[in-house]
Amino acid sequence: MLKIIAIIIMFGVIVFVHEFGHFLFAKLNHIRVNEFAIGMGPAIMKFGKKETQYSVRLLPIGGYCLMAGQDGEDTEMEGSFQSKSVLARLSVTLAGPLFNFLLALILSIATAHFYLLDPPVITEVAKGSAAEVAGLEPGDEIIKLNGSSISLFREVTLFRQVEDLTQPVEVTYLRDGKTYETTLHLTKEQNYMFGITSQPRESKSFGEELYYSVIEVKFQIKTAITSVKMLFTGKASVNDLSGPVGIGNMMSEVIDQAEEEGGTKNAILSIISFMVLVSANLGIMNLLPIPALDGGRILFLVIEAVTRKKVPKDKEMIVNFIGFVLLMLLMVFVFFNDIRKLFM
Repeated sequence: MLKIIAIIIMFGVIVFVHEFGHFLFAKLNHIRVNEFAIGMGPAIMKFGKKETQYSVRLLPIGGYCLMAGQDGEDTEMEGSFQSKSVLARLSVTLAGPLFNFLLALILSIATAHFYLLDPPVITEVAKGSAAEVAGLEPGDEIIKLNGSSISLFREVTLFRQVEDLTQPVEVTYLRDGKTYETTLHLTKEQNYMFGITSQPRESKSFGEELYYSVIEVKFQIKTAITSVKMLFTGKASVNDLSGPVGIGNMMSEVIDQAEEEGGTKNAILSIISFMVLVSANLGIMNLLPIPALDGGRILFLVIEAVTRKKVPKDKEMIVNFIGFVLLMLLMVFVFFNDIRKLFM
């Protein structure tokens, strides 16, 4: 029961922050908000203040900030979404995903302070490994792999998941303040492993915590974008997608593992770290140019800004409706796929 409550609170906080971003910028741009809701489905709690109704709904799987004229109606009405400038509407639409990134940054600062940092500094090199052959040593800091910047050791793991490891890997690293380059020749016999490990460490100052928090959010955004690319390139399938049920199950496993390794404090920090991942992913997913998502609305607004003509509302509504139906079908598929995975 405590896990379920923790999972619901996690989703609630992330969704609230996202919708609050829309809500705040709507108010700043003098757009009337008809309803601010956390959750979907039937309302279990409602209360009103001025023109806005606030509600908590039964299903903890989302939320919404319903603005006057957002879907095309009441275009000329004062205070409606459609009556505002392109820049104002764009700021309101972008605010949700941006607030998710802001939440991820704030939570990352907390984990950086109470948890451990993950710099790409080698602490051990395996005997006979590709890294040893290439001349890498403990204390070396990896700064680039095939020209791509590396700031966290987990980026080395991500690199191994998405790159062709049958090809040589160019490594740029720091040793005693000087930059060096070498080449790794990975082999199938060694499972294409680099042969290096890194030990997380405590932070030394708030400045370092802030730096690594920014890097952490950047890493989570990079991971989310990579995951989307893998979907479109066939390296991953829709079966790999997870909805609220799947994410909740993953979080439950994270809590169990954290409690075994370090008790309640470790479990709480693991939950916060997991929230960073989910919040950053939600921000990226909402920026995808898919109808019915923020990214779809942003695309229409960009088209309007470039052409200086509004996209006909009937066409926009049809596209958004089709996108919404397809999105709901995908959510149903992911939901039942998550249930199936629970019993595998």
